[in-house]
Amino acid sequence: VQLQASGGGLVQAGGSLTLSCAASGFSLARYAIGWFRQAPGNEREAFVYLINSSGTTDCVDSVKGRFAISRDNAKNTVYLRMNALQVDDTGLYFCASVNIGVDLDYVPGDRRGQGTQVTVSS
Repeated sequence: VQLQASGGGLVQAGGSLTLSCAASGFSLARYAIGWFRQAPGNEREAFVYLINSSGTTDCVDSVKGRFAISRDNAKNTVYLRMNALQVDDTGLYFCASVNIGVDLDYVPGDRRGQGTQVTVSS
């Protein structure tokens, strides 16, 4: 069981990136899969976007209208398209199964990848 994130890089503010989360050993379509961000110097793993088994999506307010999540069941891959990137979007992005935390927030589950770095310069 493995999740592999890729697609990060260095981009100027206003630019775009597409992150990929490829799964092996299980079907992504059966789980809610989300993207989380760990900002520099911050241990908190902040929820960004998720897509559940029904295809319903949810995201944090700061990325509405700029980011989009999608899933390709044939490739067993979830994508995060990031447009109009801002400096505050910088961080280590990783994909994971999604659980509901004690504060009723979205938190990473047991299935998680190693992350891909996104750096947005001003």
